[in-house]
Formats: sequence, C-alpha cells, structure tokens
Amino acid sequence: MAVTGLIITSAAPRDLGARPMSAAEQSWVDSVFSSLTPDQRLGQLFMVAAYSNKDKKHAQRIDELVRTYGVGGLMFLQGGPHRQATLTNRYQAQAKVPLLIALDAEWGLDMRLDSSMHFAKQMTLGAMDDEQYVYQMGREIALKLKALGVHISFSPVIDVNSNPDNPVIGNRSFGENKEQVARRGVSYIRGLQDHGIMAVVKHFPGHGDTDTDSHVALPVINSDLARLTNVDLYPFQKSFEAGVMGVMVGHLYMPLFDTVRSVSATISRNLVTGLLKEKMAYKGLVFTDALNMKSVTNLYKPGELDALALVAGNDVLLFSEDVPLGLQRIREAVAAGKITQEDIDGRVRKILRAKFWAGLNRYQPIDQATLTADLNRPMSRTVQQQIYEHAVTVVKNQDDLLPFHRLDTLRIATITVGTETGSTFGTIMNKYQGGAVYAVDNRYAPDSTFERIASRLTPYNVVVVSLHGMNNTPTHSYGLGSGALTFIKNLQANPKLKTVVVAMGNAYGLKYLEEARTLVCGYEDNYASQLVVPQVLFGALPAKGQLPVTVSPELKAGLGLPTPDFHRLRYATPESEGLDSKVLAQIDNIALESVAYAAAPGCQVLVAKDGAVVFDKSYGYCTYDKSRPVEASTLYDLASITKVAGTLQAVMYLKDQGKLNLDAKVADYLPELRTSNKKDMTVRDVLLHQAGLKPGIPTWEKTVNKAGLKPTFYASARSDEFPNEVAPGTFSTKAVGDSVWTWITRSSLLPKVKGKYPVEYSDLSFMILKRVSEKILKEPIDAFLQRTFYAPLGLASMTYNPLERFPKACIAPTENDTYYRKTQLQGTVHDQTAALLGGVAGHAGLFANANDLAILMQMDFQNGRYGGQRYFQTPVVTEFARSQTAGNRRGLGWDHGNPEKPEGPTSNLSPESTFGHTGFTGTCVWMDPENKILYIFLSNRVYPDGGNNKLRQYNIRTRIHDVIYKSLVKS
Repeated sequence: MAVTGLIITSAAPRDLGARPMSAAEQSWVDSVFSSLTPDQRLGQLFMVAAYSNKDKKHAQRIDELVRTYGVGGLMFLQGGPHRQATLTNRYQAQAKVPLLIALDAEWGLDMRLDSSMHFAKQMTLGAMDDEQYVYQMGREIALKLKALGVHISFSPVIDVNSNPDNPVIGNRSFGENKEQVARRGVSYIRGLQDHGIMAVVKHFPGHGDTDTDSHVALPVINSDLARLTNVDLYPFQKSFEAGVMGVMVGHLYMPLFDTVRSVSATISRNLVTGLLKEKMAYKGLVFTDALNMKSVTNLYKPGELDALALVAGNDVLLFSEDVPLGLQRIREAVAAGKITQEDIDGRVRKILRAKFWAGLNRYQPIDQATLTADLNRPMSRTVQQQIYEHAVTVVKNQDDLLPFHRLDTLRIATITVGTETGSTFGTIMNKYQGGAVYAVDNRYAPDSTFERIASRLTPYNVVVVSLHGMNNTPTHSYGLGSGALTFIKNLQANPKLKTVVVAMGNAYGLKYLEEARTLVCGYEDNYASQLVVPQVLFGALPAKGQLPVTVSPELKAGLGLPTPDFHRLRYATPESEGLDSKVLAQIDNIALESVAYAAAPGCQVLVAKDGAVVFDKSYGYCTYDKSRPVEASTLYDLASITKVAGTLQAVMYLKDQGKLNLDAKVADYLPELRTSNKKDMTVRDVLLHQAGLKPGIPTWEKTVNKAGLKPTFYASARSDEFPNEVAPGTFSTKAVGDSVWTWITRSSLLPKVKGKYPVEYSDLSFMILKRVSEKILKEPIDAFLQRTFYAPLGLASMTYNPLERFPKACIAPTENDTYYRKTQLQGTVHDQTAALLGGVAGHAGLFANANDLAILMQMDFQNGRYGGQRYFQTPVVTEFARSQTAGNRRGLGWDHGNPEKPEGPTSNLSPESTFGHTGFTGTCVWMDPENKILYIFLSNRVYPDGGNNKLRQYNIRTRIHDVIYKSLVKS
C-alpha cells in the first residue's frame, strides 16, 4: 500500500462477514455453492444493467445473461414499476440461483422509474432539524422496494460535499459537515436495513471534493492524509460500525494511493483491499461503481476492467459492458495467479449470504395484484411532506417580514418563475390571501416578460418571487435565468415594495440571490415543497431548517432563521393527523352520488383535523348543463351559516369586549322595543332561540302585489333613494330597513308552554342581534366584520354582495326565482328578506368558498388566537358553543346535533359537543372540539328549484360526516 499511518478505528462492523451464520444459512449457502460449476460461480460476481423501457431484444439479451452466464444480479435503470415487476418475475423464473435485484433509489424510486414517488434529495435531508425523518424516508423507500422485488438500494450517498462546484454530488450529499453526514447516513441505512433492504453507501473513499463528473471523466482527489482520515473516511467508518451491508467504490483517482494516473479507485488494490478491507476491516459486500462510465471505459478494453476490479478486491462487478469477455479475462487472471480461486470462492459465498439475508432462499414472485397499493402507501406522502416541513429554511429576514402578519396591511402579489398557471405554490398562496399570481413558465424568459408583470404590481406592497425548475449545474447558474435575476434586482430597488425571494432548488444557487433582504430556500421543486413553502411564509408552519452547506461568506452552513408558528390553518395529509385516507376517500362516492342523483349540481367538501386541512375537494358543476366545473375558488351562498359566520362573530366580539351583557334585555340596547311585546326578552334567550320569536314573518310579500313589485319599494336603477340591489336591475328603497324592522317589532310571539316560550329556530333572532350589534358598534355589521375579521384573516372570498367584487362566473347560482325577483339568481343572495335589505342581513347574505369559511371557523376553534393575532381575549367561543339549558340542544347562536333524530344534521358518531350550523341552500359547517375536527359542505342544492330536498332525502351531508369519524385511526 502506498500510504501508511491512517488512523482508523476498528470497531467490529455488524455486516455480512461479521454476522453470525445460522445453521439454516450455512446449509443453504453450502448447498447452492456446491451446485454451481466454477464458471457459474464466477457469474454470481456480475450484476448487469436491465431496463424496463427497452425493446424485446434487450429483454432477450438479459434472458441470455441469466440462463447462459448465470449472472448473480440485475441493476434496473430506466422504466416503470409495473413493467419492471413483470420483467423481474420473468428473469427470476430463469435463474438457477435467485437474482439480487438492485436499484438506485437515493431519493425514491423515481430516481430511476417513472410514475413513482419522489421523497427528497440528501441536501434537503441535511437541512432538517430532526433526523428521525431520514430514518422514516429510508423505511418508506424500503417498503416500496420490497414490494417491487428489489433487495438492494445503492444509497445513501455519504460523501462530504466540500466543493460547491461539484457537478455530480452536490445536492446528493447531506452536506459539508462530516458529523451530520455520518449521522444522517446511518439513519438512512437503518431505515433501509431494518425493513429488509440492503444499503450500499457510496462513493468510497469520498467523492465530495471534486469539480469533475465521473460519468464523463476521471476526477482527481488531491486530499492529503489528514483530510482523508478526518473528513472523507469518517462517514464511511461510522456506517461500517452501524452495520451497512454494502459499499460502492467510486471512479476516482487519488495520487495519495496510486502513482499511475489511470488507476481509478475501483481498480486500485491499495484502496479496495489495502484501505477498505484491511485497514478499515470492512467485511460487507464491495460493489464497483458502474463499469460502463466513461471515466474508466475510455482507458481499457472490454473485459479488462472486470478482471482488474475483481483483482483489486471488489466483490460485485456492476454494469459490466461485456460479461462473456469479463468472464474470460477473470479466468485468465486466475491462471496468471493474479487472484486465487479460493479468494473468488470466498466472495461468491459472501454474495450467497447476502441472498439468504434478502430472503432469496424462499423466493416468491412479485404479487402484481397489490403492487399499485404497495407503491402508494399513504404514509409515504406524510413522510414526504414532513421532510420539507423540517427542511425549508428562512435564510434572510432583514425586514422581519416573515411570517406574514397583519394580512389586512399586506397586498401580496406572487410571481412563480418556471411554472405554468395553476401551480401548487400559487394555489396555496391564494389559500391565505387573494393577491394576483403571475406564472412565467419559461425560467429563461426575456426582460420584456418581466417588465409586463412589473407594470401590474402598482397595487401591491409585497411581492413573492418563487424560482422553480432550477438545476444542479454550477456552470449554468443552477438554472436561474438572467431575466429573472434582473427582475428581482429591480424589485428590490423599489422602495415601495418588499420582496421575498424563494429558491425552489439547490441551495448553492442562493449565491445569485444573496442581495435579497428576505430569502427562503425550499431546496427542491415538487408538490410537497410547493405545498409547504407558502405555509411557512404565512406562519401556518414554523421555519425549522438550516443550510447544510456554505453558499458564500455571508450564507454559511448552519444558517437558518426560526420563525414562529402563527397557528394558521395548515394543509397536510390525513395520516399526519390520525385519519385514514383510504376511508376518507369514501367521501368521493357520496359526493358524486349527490351529483348523479341531482341532489345538487356540485359541491365543495373540506375536512380539517387539529388545525390542518386533510381533505379539500370540489365535485360536479355549478349547473346541470355542466358548463362550468366547481373549483376550490367557487363562491357559494352560505344562507343561514351567515348567522354564525357573520352576526355571531360580532356578538361574541362584543361579549368578549364587555360591551354586551347576555342576560340584559334586548330593549336595554334597543329602546324602541320597550313598548313592544318583546320588551322582556334577553339577549341570551334570543341567541338560544327561546325568546318566543316566530321562525319568520312576511317581509318581501308586503312589497309585491298581483301586478308585481310595488313602485313604493323598488326602482329599476340605483339611486340615493333606491340604493339596495335586490337583483340585477332591481333596487329597493333605502327606507326598507326601517319597514322590515317595524314589521319585526310588531310581530306576534309564540304562545307559551307551561309558562315558557318553546324553543323555535327563528331568522328574526339574528335580525334582532344584527341591529343590537350595529347599535353598539356604531357601524354597519358588514363593514365591521370586514375590518375586524375577514380582512385580517385574509378571507378574500367571504363577503356580502359578491357581485361588487367578483365576476358572476365565480359564483354558483341558486334558485330560478319565479315568484319574487323573476330571474335566475347568481351572486344575489337567495334569501328573500336579505335581498330586500340589500344583501346584508343578520340571518343570511354571506358568500364564501369552503377554504375561507374554514379559516374563520378555525379561528373560532382556537378561541380567537390565529395568525399571530388575538381576535378574542377570552374563551368566548367555548362559552357560546356549549349547550346551555336542558331541553334545548342549541348553544348561544351555535347549533348542535339532534340526538333524537337518527338522521339529524350531524353524524351520530360525533360527540354531543359538536357545534356549527346548516344553511338552506345546501350548506353546513360542524366543529368537534373533542376530536378537533372541522367539516364543511357547500352546495347549491336549490338550483334551479328551491324545493329540491334530495340532499336531505339521501342524507348526503350527514353520511359524509359519518365517513370522517370512520376514518379516525384508533390509537
């Protein structure tokens, strides 16, 4: 050996060579070994490349290598999982000794296979604050590989990436800190091997300090002895101590060990035998790197490389270009005394031991019937998202802009560079606020493209620029276009704007962005990362990650600014919150049934658990002609949900502020009632619907006659005298509010039963509560709600009179009103009294989509603590939500399920504490404080006929509620 003095610890590795051999294993290995001819034993040393996306000729060539030459294993490369499974079963059926199947799956099966899942590259794993997710990723990958009949994963990469210009390792490394690389490498190894997959660490003795791609040329590693021992070999030594079962030797030239420039580590006896096997005492399987790589094939004739690699000490010859010639050259090497038959036999036995460990002594074909389900484990999605939740890094936050706080003070525009319209990133940004999203699909777009966007940014004071589609090529600026970089520079120079720059790619690319005052690294560009980063920006998730590499003198490894958790509504997988997504998927059948049976033309269904949306889908269309599908952004008329999403918010606010006494008489706040039959009713009784008020009274009916609308009340054009739009082209008098109020004050009460008013649900209750609230607040309730709740919460869709802010096409229509307004209603409130009053009433009038309603309800769930603000200072929602009196199922304003009805408004599986409300148009919202479950169903079942009761007839809303509880995973 050319070098002496290496200081390597010699803890006994728990690998193939050191592992005790059971009698069963000994018997199987001896039996198989004895059954093989000398040439068949040599065949076991070869692992050849196989593809599932090539033609029949390729498959026939693999057939021949398996049958005729008895190769020991296959390394699958490109293709698809089902095609690979078919071929694996085919090749295994022809093998005398079952084949070891291997795959490069560093970041998941999608490294090699289409239609497969991507987890995360190792740079992303290196950024995490919690190593347990490395193990969990290893576990999930292992379970998928097992299902696919794979036994070996050529992972993890445990090179210490100390060279930012490294073109081949880069984001495949855990980082530049040897301790972190070692710890995370060991976690990954254990995740694989604890679940039956052999891990193979690479690229021995360390590929991190090079600027050459070994796929095309032979890199030179000029490490000195101290660096090699203390840095590069450290993770390998730790992996050996942890029992890693395989190591791959890289195609590298190290002058420290060999003086001949063409001697790659793969064929260096000094490195493979002297250092790895003798000095470091490694007993596991030693794999060559692919023997077809240009860095070595350019230097040798076919077959020579195989023999040289074996003589150097490798056990498995990976991706031989010519197996027959390789076998011939190996036989020649044995004859020449360059390697002994005994040495070869020992390596064959080691391979057979690996096959026994992998279960090939009891080989079973792949069960393709269950393969799709096995490869799409719901838990994998959970682990995938959790990785990014712990990795996303806030690199700079000089203006303390993150997380976004008072959303009513921020006008946020988003520009996604390198994505098409409708990206997950832009969609999630709009879940939290309604600013424009501009998508630039070409990341190399010219300056003119960005200039057009810049001209539209005048209304905004915050701009988020996310950079997508980045690559890992240092020489190409990591895929960052000059136009985008100039655009960012110009934005940062604008004193009227605050700019957030998000790099959805390689952290080394941050060196082109470090002038940004607010800078975030998402590390990768996929569904999970695009889902997580906006949540971090808005404080739904705290930032936890740290840079695993040094980008520049300013941006050093370990830099990562923690941000607080603002407890905004999150978006997560069902399994992360304890629900079974397969059970939850039954909602699809019920929702589609409602559409098929014309219970409603379409609907939105949202489920949240523990503050995280775990199910959010839109079904069907806005109308039965199927001209416009329901989208997540579609606005629905909430009907009586207005009572709790509108008026009750104001009532709870006033109670919380000490400005409203629930036990005071309503007449104390509205003196005009002191001479009416309502003089003694209390605020509490009104909230509980036990004040004797009738369900409703004639209102709009008083404003029409046989000829139609009375001119006293209506005009065809808006004016100061007729400001309230009842329907397009119809406006009511400004005095109509006083008229309706007079009709309410003069209305008769229900008869008492045993000295008490009966519990009777009444719209009048909330019309009265609205008037009380406005009297105390001294402003219209819609203005108060917008200023105090909706704008700060970022509820872009929640509004009265949506046609003032949204195109009609964004709103689901309701009834074809043939008796009052004589028009198809779309964007005008369905409730006739609310329409008469101009669209703003205490009992009806609000429109929203399911997401915005969920945000408001989650704020209530959290008793007003949301988004870094306190909307209520006391647990007023808890007080209002609980049942108040015997014989009355309701809370204060809130409704509860009806335990006396088996098909009531809530699931019988939900606890009695569940509270919420329903709406006439086919809506409901229910909140379970015990299980922290929020359920929202929005539809327009009254389209085009308000008499359509199929939603109730088929019990659609309650059956969906049942599914949610059935999906709860029992601990």
